[in-house]
Amino acid sequence: MNAKQYIAARAAKELKHGDIVNLGIGIPTMVADYIPSDIKVFLHSENGILGVGPTPDQEHIDKNLVNAGKLPVTVLEGSSFFDSAFSFAMIRGGHVSVSILGVLQIDAMGKIANWAVPGKSVLGVGGAMDLLEGSKKVIVTTLHTNTQGESKIVKKLTYPLTSERIVDLIITELAVFSVKADGLHLIELSPGVSLREVQQKTDAPFHVADTFNKSNEVTALWL
Repeated sequence: MNAKQYIAARAAKELKHGDIVNLGIGIPTMVADYIPSDIKVFLHSENGILGVGPTPDQEHIDKNLVNAGKLPVTVLEGSSFFDSAFSFAMIRGGHVSVSILGVLQIDAMGKIANWAVPGKSVLGVGGAMDLLEGSKKVIVTTLHTNTQGESKIVKKLTYPLTSERIVDLIITELAVFSVKADGLHLIELSPGVSLREVQQKTDAPFHVADTFNKSNEVTALWL
Protein backbone atom coordinates (compact mmCIF):
# COMPACT_ATOMS: atom_id res chain seq x y z
CA MET A 1 0.00 0.00 0.00
CA ASN A 2 1.49 3.35 -1.04
CA ALA A 3 1.08 6.67 0.79
CA LYS A 4 -2.02 7.77 -1.12
CA GLN A 5 -3.72 4.42 -0.64
CA TYR A 6 -2.92 4.53 3.08
CA ILE A 7 -4.50 7.99 3.38
CA ALA A 8 -7.62 6.88 1.49
CA ALA A 9 -7.98 3.76 3.64
CA ARG A 10 -7.60 5.81 6.82
CA ALA A 11 -10.23 8.30 5.64
CA ALA A 12 -12.68 5.48 4.89
CA LYS A 13 -12.61 4.56 8.59
CA GLU A 14 -14.24 7.91 9.39
CA LEU A 15 -17.43 7.04 7.49
CA LYS A 16 -20.56 5.83 9.25
CA HIS A 17 -23.47 3.70 8.14
CA GLY A 18 -25.97 5.76 6.15
CA ASP A 19 -23.64 8.68 5.37
CA ILE A 20 -24.05 10.55 2.09
CA VAL A 21 -20.45 11.18 1.08
CA ASN A 22 -18.91 13.37 -1.62
CA LEU A 23 -15.41 12.41 -2.75
CA GLY A 24 -13.27 15.18 -4.22
CA ILE A 25 -10.67 14.87 -6.95
CA GLY A 26 -7.37 13.09 -6.27
CA ILE A 27 -6.82 10.98 -3.17
CA PRO A 28 -10.49 11.29 -2.10
CA THR A 29 -11.69 9.30 -5.14
CA MET A 30 -9.65 6.34 -3.86
CA VAL A 31 -11.71 6.19 -0.66
CA ALA A 32 -14.44 4.33 -2.57
CA ASP A 33 -12.16 1.28 -2.75
CA TYR A 34 -11.58 1.09 1.02
CA ILE A 35 -15.04 1.45 2.53
CA PRO A 36 -15.54 -1.39 5.08
CA SER A 37 -17.90 -4.10 3.87
CA ASP A 38 -20.11 -3.74 6.95
CA ILE A 39 -20.67 -0.03 6.34
CA LYS A 40 -23.18 1.15 3.75
CA VAL A 41 -22.71 4.71 2.55
CA PHE A 42 -24.04 6.57 -0.48
CA LEU A 43 -21.30 8.15 -2.57
CA HIS A 44 -22.30 11.38 -4.29
CA SER A 45 -20.63 12.96 -7.30
CA GLU A 46 -21.57 16.56 -8.12
CA ASN A 47 -21.93 15.81 -11.83
CA GLY A 48 -25.11 13.94 -10.93
CA ILE A 49 -24.70 10.50 -9.37
CA LEU A 50 -25.77 9.12 -5.99
CA GLY A 51 -24.59 5.56 -5.46
CA VAL A 52 -21.05 5.53 -6.87
CA GLY A 53 -19.27 2.18 -6.42
CA PRO A 54 -15.64 1.03 -6.41
CA THR A 55 -13.21 1.93 -9.20
CA PRO A 56 -13.72 -0.34 -12.23
CA ASP A 57 -10.92 -2.47 -13.65
CA GLN A 58 -9.87 -1.95 -17.27
CA GLU A 59 -12.28 -4.59 -18.56
CA HIS A 60 -15.33 -2.99 -16.97
CA ILE A 61 -14.85 0.71 -17.76
CA ASP A 62 -17.96 2.38 -19.18
CA LYS A 63 -17.01 5.67 -20.85
CA ASN A 64 -20.48 7.01 -20.07
CA LEU A 65 -19.96 6.57 -16.32
CA VAL A 66 -17.54 9.12 -14.88
CA ASN A 67 -17.29 11.18 -11.72
CA ALA A 68 -16.84 14.95 -11.46
CA GLY A 69 -13.11 14.51 -12.05
CA LYS A 70 -13.85 12.65 -15.32
CA LEU A 71 -12.53 9.37 -13.93
CA PRO A 72 -14.40 6.12 -14.68
CA VAL A 73 -16.65 4.83 -11.90
CA THR A 74 -19.10 2.04 -11.23
CA VAL A 75 -22.58 2.46 -9.80
CA LEU A 76 -24.29 0.28 -7.21
CA GLU A 77 -27.75 -1.22 -7.36
CA GLY A 78 -30.29 1.44 -6.49
CA SER A 79 -28.10 4.36 -7.63
CA SER A 80 -29.70 7.45 -9.15
CA PHE A 81 -28.78 10.03 -11.77
CA PHE A 82 -29.77 13.69 -11.95
CA ASP A 83 -28.65 17.01 -13.41
CA SER A 84 -26.02 19.32 -11.91
CA ALA A 85 -28.63 21.78 -10.64
CA PHE A 86 -30.28 19.07 -8.54
CA SER A 87 -26.86 17.81 -7.42
CA PHE A 88 -25.78 21.21 -6.16
CA ALA A 89 -29.18 21.70 -4.52
CA MET A 90 -28.37 18.59 -2.47
CA ILE A 91 -25.04 20.09 -1.45
CA ARG A 92 -26.32 23.61 -0.72
CA GLY A 93 -29.34 22.21 1.09
CA GLY A 94 -27.15 20.46 3.66
CA HIS A 95 -27.89 16.91 2.54
CA VAL A 96 -24.25 15.78 2.24
CA SER A 97 -23.08 14.18 5.49
CA VAL A 98 -19.35 14.15 4.74
CA SER A 99 -17.14 15.67 2.06
CA ILE A 100 -13.60 14.37 1.61
CA LEU A 101 -11.46 16.91 -0.22
CA GLY A 102 -7.92 17.23 -1.51
CA VAL A 103 -5.97 20.45 -0.95
CA LEU A 104 -3.08 22.50 -2.23
CA GLN A 105 -2.60 24.07 1.20
CA ILE A 106 -4.28 24.15 4.60
CA ASP A 107 -3.53 26.78 7.22
CA ALA A 108 -3.03 26.74 10.98
CA MET A 109 -6.73 27.38 11.62
CA GLY A 110 -8.06 24.76 9.19
CA LYS A 111 -8.93 26.92 6.18
CA ILE A 112 -8.01 25.46 2.81
CA ALA A 113 -6.87 26.44 -0.67
CA ASN A 114 -7.64 23.89 -3.35
CA TRP A 115 -9.02 25.52 -6.47
CA ALA A 116 -6.31 27.71 -8.02
CA VAL A 117 -2.54 28.13 -8.23
CA PRO A 118 -1.30 31.73 -8.60
CA GLY A 119 -0.02 32.41 -12.09
CA LYS A 120 -1.70 29.38 -13.65
CA SER A 121 -4.92 29.17 -15.62
CA VAL A 122 -8.03 28.10 -13.72
CA LEU A 123 -9.60 25.19 -15.58
CA GLY A 124 -12.72 25.31 -13.44
CA VAL A 125 -13.71 26.22 -9.90
CA GLY A 126 -15.56 22.94 -9.38
CA GLY A 127 -17.71 22.24 -6.35
CA ALA A 128 -15.22 22.65 -3.50
CA MET A 129 -16.63 25.98 -2.33
CA ASP A 130 -20.16 24.62 -2.21
CA LEU A 131 -19.05 21.40 -0.52
CA LEU A 132 -17.22 23.31 2.21
CA GLU A 133 -20.20 25.52 2.92
CA GLY A 134 -22.89 22.86 2.60
CA SER A 135 -21.44 19.65 4.05
CA LYS A 136 -22.02 18.69 7.65
CA LYS A 137 -18.43 17.40 8.04
CA VAL A 138 -15.33 18.05 5.92
CA ILE A 139 -12.27 15.80 5.89
CA VAL A 140 -9.06 16.75 4.09
CA THR A 141 -6.85 14.02 2.61
CA THR A 142 -3.43 15.08 1.37
CA LEU A 143 0.22 14.16 1.21
CA HIS A 144 2.00 15.98 4.01
CA THR A 145 4.40 17.78 1.66
CA ASN A 146 4.35 18.86 -1.99
CA THR A 147 6.67 17.68 -4.76
CA GLN A 148 9.30 20.20 -3.61
CA GLY A 149 9.25 18.79 -0.10
CA GLU A 150 7.45 21.84 1.31
CA SER A 151 4.78 21.44 3.96
CA LYS A 152 1.21 21.66 2.70
CA ILE A 153 0.09 22.44 6.26
CA VAL A 154 1.16 26.08 6.50
CA LYS A 155 0.99 29.01 8.91
CA LYS A 156 -0.75 31.18 6.30
CA LEU A 157 -2.18 30.36 2.88
CA THR A 158 -0.30 31.65 -0.15
CA TYR A 159 -2.81 30.17 -2.61
CA PRO A 160 -6.35 31.59 -3.06
CA LEU A 161 -8.72 30.74 -0.22
CA THR A 162 -11.52 28.33 -1.08
CA SER A 163 -13.92 29.17 1.77
CA GLU A 164 -13.99 30.72 5.24
CA ARG A 165 -15.35 27.40 6.54
CA ILE A 166 -12.72 25.45 8.48
CA VAL A 167 -12.44 21.71 7.96
CA ASP A 168 -12.98 19.12 10.68
CA LEU A 169 -10.18 16.60 10.12
CA ILE A 170 -6.85 16.43 8.24
CA ILE A 171 -5.42 13.06 7.22
CA THR A 172 -1.93 12.69 5.74
CA GLU A 173 0.43 9.75 5.37
CA LEU A 174 2.18 10.91 8.57
CA ALA A 175 -0.58 11.95 10.94
CA VAL A 176 -4.18 12.88 11.67
CA PHE A 177 -5.14 16.31 13.00
CA SER A 178 -8.50 17.45 14.31
CA VAL A 179 -9.35 21.11 13.84
CA LYS A 180 -10.77 23.09 16.73
CA ALA A 181 -11.40 26.76 17.45
CA ASP A 182 -7.84 27.17 18.75
CA GLY A 183 -6.14 25.47 15.79
CA LEU A 184 -4.79 22.07 14.82
CA HIS A 185 -4.58 19.18 17.28
CA LEU A 186 -2.43 16.14 16.55
CA ILE A 187 -4.55 13.10 17.44
CA GLU A 188 -2.81 10.24 15.65
CA LEU A 189 0.61 9.29 14.30
CA SER A 190 0.87 6.82 11.42
CA PRO A 191 2.72 3.54 12.09
CA GLY A 192 6.48 4.07 12.16
CA VAL A 193 6.19 7.87 12.20
CA SER A 194 7.72 9.88 15.04
CA LEU A 195 6.46 13.11 16.52
CA ARG A 196 9.77 14.73 15.58
CA GLU A 197 9.23 13.90 11.89
CA VAL A 198 5.77 15.47 11.94
CA GLN A 199 7.19 18.58 13.62
CA GLN A 200 9.92 18.89 11.01
CA LYS A 201 7.53 18.53 8.08
CA THR A 202 4.71 20.74 9.35
CA ASP A 203 5.02 24.48 8.83
CA ALA A 204 1.93 25.36 10.88
CA PRO A 205 1.94 25.20 14.68
CA PHE A 206 -0.21 22.53 16.27
CA HIS A 207 -1.28 21.30 19.68
CA VAL A 208 0.13 18.01 20.92
CA ALA A 209 -1.88 15.77 23.21
CA ASP A 210 -0.14 14.53 26.36
CA THR A 211 -0.23 10.99 24.98
CA PHE A 212 2.28 12.01 22.31
CA ASN A 213 4.52 13.90 24.71
CA LYS A 214 6.33 10.86 26.12
CA SER A 215 9.89 11.91 25.33
CA ASN A 216 12.11 14.97 25.43
CA GLU A 217 11.29 15.72 21.80
CA VAL A 218 8.56 18.17 22.87
CA THR A 219 8.46 20.31 25.98
CA ALA A 220 5.50 22.58 25.18
CA LEU A 221 1.90 21.80 24.30
CA TRP A 222 1.90 24.49 21.58
CA LEU A 223 4.72 24.13 19.07
